[in-house]
Order: sequence, then C-alpha cells, then structure tokens
Amino acid sequence: MAVKVLIPTPLQKFTNNEASVECEASNIDGLIEALEGTFPGIKGRLCDDAGKLRRFLNFYVNEEDIRFLENQATELSNGDEVSIVPAVAGG
Repeated sequence: MAVKVLIPTPLQKFTNNEASVECEASNIDGLIEALEGTFPGIKGRLCDDAGKLRRFLNFYVNEEDIRFLENQATELSNGDEVSIVPAVAGG
C-alpha cells in the first residue's frame, strides 16, 4: 500500500532533495525501514540506537499525532499521508 511521506527540509538531503516520497508500509516501523531501504542513513536521523523515534521529531498520520495513536505500531492504509515534523523550541 502506498503511503505519502512529507519530509522536513533538514532531512531532504537524504531523499535527493525531495519534499515528499511514497513508500509501501503497513505501520510506522515498517515505514521507517522502507525509508531506510530507499534512502540509506535516514533511519539514524529518525531513530535512536534502540530503534525508538527521536524525541525531537513528531510523526503525524493524516494530521493525527501518533503519540495519541499507537506510536510506532500505528497502522497505515493505502493513501495515508505521514508528516515528519521537527519539534521547535525556544522563545
């Protein structure tokens, strides 16, 4: 199933400067693996050494924060849109 992934500008160097890419995945974990398979090195920017999503990145599936869904086990369906949004801090 094809899922559209919106890539933030700082990570676009891994996706050949593409702002959006399509992947086949059934959940967020699978999506990360699919991204890594196509764009080697991106997983290290998305996940820590334990394979957990980095704290400063927020993932949204169809505008729903995955922290309020099933986190990395959040299911994906054909046509879903996943947004990767870097956290912003400061004042």
